[in-house]
Amino acid sequence: MHATTLDADCTALRTLLRSLGQIVLQANAITGGCLLVAWLVYDPRLACAASMGAVAANVSAMLAGYREDDTRVGLHGFNGALAGLAAFSFIADNTTAAAVAILAATATAWLLAPWSQWLRWVRLTEAGVFSSPCLIVTWCWLPCVASRAGHARETVTHLPGAWEMGHGLLASLAQTAFASGAVSGLIVLAGIAAASRRHAWWALTGAALASSAQLLLGASGHSFDAGMLGFNGALAALALADCGLARTLAGIAVTVLLQTLASHLGLAAMTAPFVLAVWTVKWIGRQRIATLPPDCIAPLSGQKR
Repeated sequence: MHATTLDADCTALRTLLRSLGQIVLQANAITGGCLLVAWLVYDPRLACAASMGAVAANVSAMLAGYREDDTRVGLHGFNGALAGLAAFSFIADNTTAAAVAILAATATAWLLAPWSQWLRWVRLTEAGVFSSPCLIVTWCWLPCVASRAGHARETVTHLPGAWEMGHGLLASLAQTAFASGAVSGLIVLAGIAAASRRHAWWALTGAALASSAQLLLGASGHSFDAGMLGFNGALAALALADCGLARTLAGIAVTVLLQTLASHLGLAAMTAPFVLAVWTVKWIGRQRIATLPPDCIAPLSGQKR
């Protein structure tokens, strides 16, 4: 009896941690544990928000009858965690934020099935859902509250030094999980490395390339210090790391263009540049393969993606 209860508790804990790990595209409980520590270091409210959102989404996924295997690897919980993080990041009052977090996380889970069906209809299912359910739900309630998403732009007259660059890049990794600061970013990087050192390298590279490009385009030094310039590039690099160098670099470049545009328009883009960039790169890649002669498609279809 006690052994069965303990096994169930361990399974639930692993599911929760994998849901958190999926925020940085790693179905790994250690990664999720590292993200939890990063939130505790930066702001314990975010640790509660992410856990609350993941649990609400996973319970809703179970009630909706989604595949248990997908739930266990965190695919149904991470959008709920992100929804909870968004609520506590943009809403100052804890009571209101908690209510919005639970409702929004639940909505992401129930939205997943019809949204996946629509993506299948437009032939984007294979590209991945990523954080799009969280984005849709958050954009629905965000206009109703005072948003802290806007950032003033100031002209950068020089590139940061080595120390400032390192701090900004680590802060970018922290921003993938709505946190900030070099310490939190270093913990997130360690969590990614626990699942894949190669992915950790790509995350750091994506953050560096995206941040550098946006600084050259005139992004503010304050935004760089806060990690706001590189997190979409880091996520795009993680998502496309197994698709080849050219596609990964293309994805990072598209995130830079989209995030720069959103910044100029004053939009709360969050992770939308990353999602749209990966969809675009994978869609173009699929169209290119579709136009190849049949004798060229067969060898390509056997490659690992």
